[in-house]
Amino acid sequence: MLNESLQSQLRAYLTKVVQPVELVASLDDSQGAQELRALLETIASLTDKVSVRLDGQQSRRPSFQIKRVGAESSLHFAAVPLGHEFTSLVLALLWTGGHPPKVDAATIDTVRALQGPLRFEVFMSLSCHNCPDVVQALSLMAVLNPAIETVVIDGALYQDEVNARQIMAVPMVFLNGELFGSGRMTLEEIVAKLDVSSADKERAKIDAKERFDVLIVGGGPAGSAAAVYAARKGLRTGIVTERFGGQTNDTLGIENYISILETNGPKFSADLESHVRHYGVDIMSLQTVTRLVPPAHPGDDVEVILSHGGVLRSRSVILSTGARWRNVNVPGETEYRNRGVAYCPHCDGPLFKGKRVAVIGGGNSGVEAAIDLAGVVGHVTVVEFADQLKADAVLIAKLKSLSNTTIVLGAQTTEILGDGKTVTGLVYKDRSSGQLHTLELQGVFVQIGLVPNTEWLKGTLELSRFGEIVVDHHGATSAPGIFAAGDATTVPYKQIVIAAGDGAKAALGAFDYLIRTPLTRAAA
Repeated sequence: MLNESLQSQLRAYLTKVVQPVELVASLDDSQGAQELRALLETIASLTDKVSVRLDGQQSRRPSFQIKRVGAESSLHFAAVPLGHEFTSLVLALLWTGGHPPKVDAATIDTVRALQGPLRFEVFMSLSCHNCPDVVQALSLMAVLNPAIETVVIDGALYQDEVNARQIMAVPMVFLNGELFGSGRMTLEEIVAKLDVSSADKERAKIDAKERFDVLIVGGGPAGSAAAVYAARKGLRTGIVTERFGGQTNDTLGIENYISILETNGPKFSADLESHVRHYGVDIMSLQTVTRLVPPAHPGDDVEVILSHGGVLRSRSVILSTGARWRNVNVPGETEYRNRGVAYCPHCDGPLFKGKRVAVIGGGNSGVEAAIDLAGVVGHVTVVEFADQLKADAVLIAKLKSLSNTTIVLGAQTTEILGDGKTVTGLVYKDRSSGQLHTLELQGVFVQIGLVPNTEWLKGTLELSRFGEIVVDHHGATSAPGIFAAGDATTVPYKQIVIAAGDGAKAALGAFDYLIRTPLTRAAA
């Protein structure tokens, strides 16, 4: 179950457990139960601080509870937490055993003050790289607050329950039986949804901020590089962002960032944040910017207004708001999102095991998604609008070598069908004949490119016909003191390495603007 190297690493981590922990297993005669028992007994053999009991009474079998001896807590794993969730298991053991979490004291106090009962069920898959953040956040909440119960459920292990509850995307979280949220969520985001006074607290904190020299909107590769370059110039620098790392959080493998042979999106995002924090940048996460007020004259402050009404002021602003997956915009897409319509094959693919699915899009992302899904689902149909696939030749060759894939070219998707609960099919039009065809399937994965996150800037800055922020070779926009970088701009080729370089360029452009532009009396 765990090789010697992994056992050695785990043994070292378990030395941090200071209070006795019990693993209480609820088992049956399944193969999963045998694997779970072997895993738990291996863990217990590595430290005298962890013991195993086999008398659990949970209805989901196999499953197990992690509890501190003599303390009230309710954290359950209806899973064999390996793969991406092995780290979640290790952290749960450490936290239950008294090792302090790396979370700020204010958040911990808020979690402990939450009123229950709060019963969370989080459905995940072991191949999902967005799931661990949610699993770890809810696990910690159950450890900190006895009024909170968390059950972590492997969707692939409990396929019947997944089907019965119409779960077609992970992570998906239920609170007291009702849908609470889906997709990647941080501890702070979850707490903010539960703490009714959080908006007032955040607005007060934002309004109390002093004026920045450089304020960056967006915390992806472009924003991170801009922050490092600005801070290294001795400028008072801040980042305001909805989630640090941006779209890289949703990227599984990164193998083309120069000097890093291979990494994954969540790790890359964490490394970006660590680098930025090293320079003392003020990072304001979980914040949504809704409006920008350009300066009336060069040297005036730029105002950045947030969704809760708070206002930040800065001598210059760098916009690095990135992009998001483009929608097909056909009937059925919105209605069946997370009910058969998905955008992340790595996360949601295991939920479609043995089923028929379609991938819309024949570029690199679409073909890679189809190859990935072909190893899990029953059959994959790639639906491409153009008359040929646009992916790299090596990917196309791999796709064509697979026995359970079909390619449909010159096909315009016109509708996603469903029965009111889940996806049942897809309708496409043959662009040469005009004839309509229907594919019977249970899932649709959309992979047709990106759209810039710039709608909130319409009427404020010059945008291209594609919605991109128009910038010059210094990263300057149409308004004085406002710069932009990365996927949200007219800079061609949307790549992580290009966005990072673009962010550095925008920061240097902002620095040049600041040293050449005297402060006005209003901004002084």
